[in-house]
Amino acid sequence: MTTIGIIGAGHIGSQIARKAVELGYDVVISNSRGPETLAGLVAELGTRARAATPAEAAAAGDFVVVTVPLKSYQDIPVEPLGGKIVIDTNNYYWERDGRIPELDKGEATTSGMLQKHLPTSKVAKGFNHIMAKEIGTDGTPAGSENRRALATASDYPEAAELVAKLYDEFGFDTVNIGPLDESWRVERDRPAYVVRQNAAELKENLAKATRTI
Repeated sequence: MTTIGIIGAGHIGSQIARKAVELGYDVVISNSRGPETLAGLVAELGTRARAATPAEAAAAGDFVVVTVPLKSYQDIPVEPLGGKIVIDTNNYYWERDGRIPELDKGEATTSGMLQKHLPTSKVAKGFNHIMAKEIGTDGTPAGSENRRALATASDYPEAAELVAKLYDEFGFDTVNIGPLDESWRVERDRPAYVVRQNAAELKENLAKATRTI
């Protein structure tokens, strides 16, 4: 059975964990405060889930979801993620993360920064432009009319394909933006950010996006 490592047990991480367990995945989830602080969540998730340290979750996952505040991305363990696909949910909230000039100037992307931190991993953008509570509730079967779509981006086709597979299992269509350099199109405050949209609408909103705001 496939194991998903999750680094970050906040709103997004816990919702991805809930849906993944429902779909039959094994989950190893972690946070910065220690496995013992996740006892309640793990008890809720059941026997398919266990708590661990970030390094242990990174090592255990066949692929790994990184969902921590952007200001903490350099704390993500590098070595145990080597060669693995990493799904990055990060968004830049300067009010929380502090000002990051290369993002303010449109010279970098949040997922691109994580890719540089994880040079031997294959980073893909995912689950960053949907409200956490909607991850487990807004999905519909493939082929459903007006099915919600989510975007991904990666420098590695196999990473984008994995995100698309996971999206489909969660009940969403996928729009592939292309490389990480284009992932700014779905970042905070752009037209595609946290609005419900089908694939055609998402493509239109991605095209409307401006590099700096």
